[in-house]
Amino acid sequence: MKLQADIGVFGGSGLYTLMEDVTEVAIDTPYGAPSDKLALGEMGGKKVAFLPRHGKEHHLPPHKINYRANLWAMKSLGVKEIIGPCAAGSLIPEYKPGDFVVSDQFINMTSTRLDTFFEGPCVKHITAADPYCPRLCALAYKTGQKLDITIHRKGTIVVINGPRFSTRAESRFFAQIGGQVINMTQYPESILARELGICYVNIALITDYDAGLEGRDDILPVDHQAVLKVFNENIHNVKKLIVAMIGQMGETDKCQCLS
Repeated sequence: MKLQADIGVFGGSGLYTLMEDVTEVAIDTPYGAPSDKLALGEMGGKKVAFLPRHGKEHHLPPHKINYRANLWAMKSLGVKEIIGPCAAGSLIPEYKPGDFVVSDQFINMTSTRLDTFFEGPCVKHITAADPYCPRLCALAYKTGQKLDITIHRKGTIVVINGPRFSTRAESRFFAQIGGQVINMTQYPESILARELGICYVNIALITDYDAGLEGRDDILPVDHQAVLKVFNENIHNVKKLIVAMIGQMGETDKCQCLS
């Protein structure tokens, strides 16, 4: 029997499992091994593939994740849509810890990451003006509202290399250039999905205020334990949103984001 899935989900920090009664499969790709075995199961009447970006034991730092292998593995299963939730820091006071943000733009500040499948002899130049699927972004926002989750309709996510967090000066700079949230894994995941013709949406769970906020001595710089604490306090909402979205997905024929 051929293993397949319609929808893929990547798990970020704190999200290492999603479904019960799964079949775990190891997938070989031309780009090496994915972060872990993929868990295949059903949610909302849809066939779903789940993969924790950092591995189930969180053994992969963000700059060591094999993003190309992860996306290729999803594509090999027939995945057409991907939900890519992540933990993120806030760069502005309006986006508070515990809030959700549907990213609509990114600013890539990473380096040395293998970020394309088009290395020759096949060379293509894809558009990245709107890197996230507008249809899935609208669905995420509408679904979050229905679930009474505090969710922001859009945000520019700054992607840094990691694994360290920002200095105060860097955090200030990222806000000045237009960032609202900050994360370490959103690039090149979304662009690789686009190269493979997969619709992709990011939902960022705000866990902290990065290096703090200007003029707020009561807000401390982030540390890893604080990130996991806020994420664990909100993991039920993350899963609830994913499940509700999956039940409404599967309409890629109506999507213009890849044309």
